[in-house]
Amino acid sequence: MTLTVDFLGDGRVAEWTLASDGVARRVRESYRPTLFVGDSADDLYGRRGGSDPTPPARDGLSHALSELRSFLAGQEAVAGLGVEEHCQTFRTTARPLLRIDATSIEAVRTVAKRVRRFDRPDAYTCYNVDLTRQLRYCLETDTPAGPDRSVRDLRTVRLDFPGHESGVESLPRLSVGGDRIDSSPRGVVEGVRAALDERDPDVLVVSTADLVPLLFEAADAYDVDLELGRRPGYTKLAGESTYTSYGNVGHSPARYAVPGRVIVDKSNSFFYHESGLEGCLDLVKRSGLPLQELGWASIGRVLTAMQIREARNRDVLVPWRAWRPELFKPASTLDDADRGGTTFAPDAGVHENVHELDFASLYPNIIRTRNISPETVRCGCCDTDDVPGLGYSICERDGYLPDVLGPLIDARRAIKAQIPDADDDERERLEAASSAIKWILVSCFGYQGFSNAKFGRIECHEAINAYARELLLDAKAALEDAGWRVVHGIVDSVWVTPAEGREQRPLTAVADEISRDAGIELEYECAFDWVAFCPMRSSESGALTRYFGKRRGEEYPETGLGDAVKTRGIEGRQRSTPEWVEGVQAEALRAFDETRSPEAVCDVLRRRLRELRDGAVDPTGLVVDNRVSRDVDDYSAETLTVAALKRARIEGAGVAAGQPVRYVVVDANARGAARVRLEFEEVDRYDTEWYEDAAVRAVESVLAPVGWRDGAIRRYLAGTRDETLAGY
Repeated sequence: MTLTVDFLGDGRVAEWTLASDGVARRVRESYRPTLFVGDSADDLYGRRGGSDPTPPARDGLSHALSELRSFLAGQEAVAGLGVEEHCQTFRTTARPLLRIDATSIEAVRTVAKRVRRFDRPDAYTCYNVDLTRQLRYCLETDTPAGPDRSVRDLRTVRLDFPGHESGVESLPRLSVGGDRIDSSPRGVVEGVRAALDERDPDVLVVSTADLVPLLFEAADAYDVDLELGRRPGYTKLAGESTYTSYGNVGHSPARYAVPGRVIVDKSNSFFYHESGLEGCLDLVKRSGLPLQELGWASIGRVLTAMQIREARNRDVLVPWRAWRPELFKPASTLDDADRGGTTFAPDAGVHENVHELDFASLYPNIIRTRNISPETVRCGCCDTDDVPGLGYSICERDGYLPDVLGPLIDARRAIKAQIPDADDDERERLEAASSAIKWILVSCFGYQGFSNAKFGRIECHEAINAYARELLLDAKAALEDAGWRVVHGIVDSVWVTPAEGREQRPLTAVADEISRDAGIELEYECAFDWVAFCPMRSSESGALTRYFGKRRGEEYPETGLGDAVKTRGIEGRQRSTPEWVEGVQAEALRAFDETRSPEAVCDVLRRRLRELRDGAVDPTGLVVDNRVSRDVDDYSAETLTVAALKRARIEGAGVAAGQPVRYVVVDANARGAARVRLEFEEVDRYDTEWYEDAAVRAVESVLAPVGWRDGAIRRYLAGTRDETLAGY
């Protein structure tokens, strides 16, 4: 079982596997990655995009593919050519395609680009082109992707490097396992080498992958013999880039590899951030995506890896581009289909005795129970009216997507059932695995509508939403018939309270009936002593995703809110909110729960503001964390974030679009970079007025459900009144 794979060039590949005394290295001398080529997409779907593709049968290559074969023969990037039969879609049977063996992993794209240039860009369909390097190797050589942990546990070393500073002189800020090493760059490099020699790690967890070239640069500068891997040197796999996804700007850092060790870059690892190394290793086993690649992979990429494995089980090739056209639909159907899930506008205010119920993994279970898959929706072979409100048919033949998601749904249910009886170590492992699977299930529905999804299809996305809308509406009707009033509902969750003057049937019994009718479990999530739904900032209408509530029977921990109060959408849940402001809001929520008194909440705020004005707040708790959407010179407004970007450039710690910038506001009324100090700078003052405003906004979120807005809060603070004991 593989720890990691190194590509040595000229078709040579080194496999590293765990051994009881370290790792074992085996070199494969001649690895030839393979891609396939078929005819035009019109050959598969017809020029109008037929719903049931039936390409013409043939005994050998088409004339166009034979010409392409002659063109590629003898080219330097091509190691071999042949003919193999494979399925090009989940609905077609296998037929002869052109097989191309490339001379190296780098040559695959070279060959694919030559294919596209040989004729019209749409003259051929290419398959198995853009698989990630290690995933491709594991698939094509039948090599298990995960390390064999029955041999021994993985050993890790953590290298942390805060801020965005660059240059060898900044290395003294680096720590190993949380401990600073030395005050000189040479001492740091020597300390890293000593830590690696002592621990012999299998995984390097770095706060930023930029540490890799920086440490080698320092080693050269100070003539220190350093090996971050188990062999000399490192490889740059990809440069940094900025991208836009669903309107949000993101930044993808450069990626590096070292021989014999996995690098996990915390700044570029969603799954490590959400579920730790244990969660990542669980997904490696389930997806077949090696740890080095899963470390930087998006949710969609991991889901795609699972889909690729299912496709290979069915002898279906992986398309390079998504060619399948959207089928024609009338404007009325388009209007009905182009909608999301159902939401019920909440009644803004505080509601007593509230119960929350959630459909378990609603979208994945809709896919599974309704057999929704790209090849089953509007299949063309079934004349049925299955999808509510849209009239789409769903094929009777089993789809591949339910087969991908079914094991994940079952695994997460089994894991959650084990957690209550597990000891601390086992519980941590199980919770990590559950969290990792959850994100795949959460995203599988949206990924079907993603234009670049390998096997996605917009009609799947539309059908899933249509079923979800009907399920929530049916659940609402059943709950109301049973004597409950729905105070809020959003997609897969519903909040109810007893309807006045009505007798209520037990919620568990009603939920069981809804579950049986839906074929998807409606779980009783929890009871709340009270729930407050926040009004919108600009009106009295309820905000869909801003609320908080006290869970019944939950106790507060010594600090913070713990699980006693559930919050969504308010400042304490927002990434940019400074830690001190989060603390103010948490105290305000506790005071609100204990007294339900706006005055008592404002007394808490008054005390915390006095602390702020007295200069008693540690500036490390005032750090604002904002993700920037463009380069500093592309902004027109002089915001605090722009001031921080200017200061970062002055300090030689440039921040690219999509990266976070962290700063303390020292004078919001100043000009330019003087308005802020960066997180890693020495901060001896802060802008009291700016942080006061931030604290008032946070408390306004707590009190707005009872009618106290900004003006009422400030009027109370300006008055001279006796403070309540709850303020302390």
